[in-house]
Amino acid sequence: MSLFAAPKMLWLLLILVPPLIAFFWWAWRKRQQLITQFISPRLLGHLKIGVSPSRQKFRMALIVVSVVFLILTMARPQWGFTLEEAKQRGLDIIIAIDTSNSMLAEDVPPNRLARAKLSALDLMRRAKSDRLGLIAFAGSAFLQCPLTLDDAAFSQSVDSLDTRTISDGGTALAEAIDTAAAAFKDEADNHKVLILFTDGEDHDSEAVAAAERAAKEGMRIFTVGIGTPDGEVLRIHDERGRTDYIRDEQGQPVKSKLNEKLLQQIATDANGFYLPLRGTKTMDTLYERGLAPLPKSENSSKMLRRLHERYHWPLAIAMLLLIFEMFLPDRKRKRKSENAPSPFTAQTGITETVTLLFLLALPMAGWSSPAKALREYEAGKYDEALKEFRQSIEKKKDDQRLHFNAGTAAYQSKQFEEAAKQFNETLNSPDLQLQQRAYYNLGNTMFRMGQTSQDPSKKQEAWESSLKHFESALKLNQQDPDAKFNQQFVEKQLEELKKQQQQQQQQNQDKSKQDKNSKQDQKNDQSKEQQKNQEKDSQSQKQDQDKSQQSKDSQSQKGEKEKSDQAEQDKKQADAKKDKQDKKNEKDQQQQQASDQAKDQSKEEAEKEAAMMAAGQMTPKQAQQLLDAQKGDEEVLRLASPEKRPGQPRQTKNW
Repeated sequence: MSLFAAPKMLWLLLILVPPLIAFFWWAWRKRQQLITQFISPRLLGHLKIGVSPSRQKFRMALIVVSVVFLILTMARPQWGFTLEEAKQRGLDIIIAIDTSNSMLAEDVPPNRLARAKLSALDLMRRAKSDRLGLIAFAGSAFLQCPLTLDDAAFSQSVDSLDTRTISDGGTALAEAIDTAAAAFKDEADNHKVLILFTDGEDHDSEAVAAAERAAKEGMRIFTVGIGTPDGEVLRIHDERGRTDYIRDEQGQPVKSKLNEKLLQQIATDANGFYLPLRGTKTMDTLYERGLAPLPKSENSSKMLRRLHERYHWPLAIAMLLLIFEMFLPDRKRKRKSENAPSPFTAQTGITETVTLLFLLALPMAGWSSPAKALREYEAGKYDEALKEFRQSIEKKKDDQRLHFNAGTAAYQSKQFEEAAKQFNETLNSPDLQLQQRAYYNLGNTMFRMGQTSQDPSKKQEAWESSLKHFESALKLNQQDPDAKFNQQFVEKQLEELKKQQQQQQQQNQDKSKQDKNSKQDQKNDQSKEQQKNQEKDSQSQKQDQDKSQQSKDSQSQKGEKEKSDQAEQDKKQADAKKDKQDKKNEKDQQQQQASDQAKDQSKEEAEKEAAMMAAGQMTPKQAQQLLDAQKGDEEVLRLASPEKRPGQPRQTKNW
């Protein structure tokens, strides 16, 4: 039975061999034409004495056949096999990762939860023959991934963890231990191992009792402490990138510290040991000292058929054919007297050159795309380099270095959004040095994005994000002078931007005050004008009264009574008209004052909201909008929390 391990390479027989034969046929005819053009036919026969055309053709045939055998070598022929019994021996290991808000502390860069996830994946690569499971816990615990030998499923479960995986706030170590014990009950008799990645925050005070119960059931617990004993204040970021603190019941910022004493006690009671997460060798120490010495049970065994590689036979044939072609002369061996120098002896070197170039070009076929991308980048063709890097990423999606190179090419071509996307993908790499470089380039990218933005708020948001990325880069490498310089530069630019915004806000306030004063002056002018009109009306009424009185005196005594009655009636009408006018003026004045008060109140509220936004606080209107938005978010389905154990209710905390 024979087969090829890489049968796709056989397509090269159709791609390379026919063009090579056509090239040799064309070269043969072209050489014959050139010879007849430069050499007379009557001399050609004497010059070609001893040259064998059949040998020349045979040498070309040897080259073609050697190429065929080289292609067969790359296809990796296999025939014959042996049966081998493969037994898989390993442990049952459950990894429990704390996903509470306290794991967002950045005393361990980039933060505690990210380092815990990277360490879990590192342990997965060490435990190749062991079955792994995953538990996520915060205020409650949930079996995220049952025990499995599928590394891809386990890795996907670890990558999906965040602080929203468990909806209950707080940290319940006892529930994580009990959930692991329940997961081990359905498994065969094997060594049961639980590895706790946490900062030691325990809000139910039952972790030690749960560890003692688990130890009686034969489970070992190893604890890995993430954080520092000094701790750090817990920060959260809203959608706009603004920073706030997680606060307790009294409104004070919460500071989370590593509780090493509790983790040591849990590990000791459960026949394990405690390790702080320091450096990059912690998982190696845990596996070599804690897991490797444990006796492993056989999980499965089966017969495997191992095929024998036979690629060395066609490779040897190809090498022999090429060596024979190199030493095979074009002329037949003759006696010295018959030998004559030929002016065309140098032509025999053409086939060797063609063969050498062809053989050198064959190994380059496998890595032409990354090499081409690098050449395009060095030549300044950044768009072409980005295109090549994207094609390479499709072939090797897990290679974070390709994402880093693609981000660099996108940055050079001013495609900053694409660059930020590629650098964020690079942050998933377990290589801390590559992470540091990705954080540094992300800082540069976000600063450039802020420069191109015309909106001051978006510019400030981008520059604040840039500053955070430079801080993360310095946490991973404090000796990076470029990161320090760029961090200081961004801080200065951010301060100048904030000063400009404050000046603009002050100018707006001054303008509003000027508008208010001008309206008040208008109001005073209107009131003065109304008073003048009233005085004129009163004077005109007095003149009318005087005239009526004079007319009354000039009339006869007979009509004096009627005239006095008429004057009295006119006086009453004038008084009524005056009262009506006064009431109308008073009503208009009250309406004007009410409208001015409403405008002043709305302006004061607007100025107050602007001041609150500048100080980073939330206005009442924004708070109401946030509450309305959260009503829609409450409909999102979350993982069902396991049932609580009976007992006294505990006080829940959101960290």
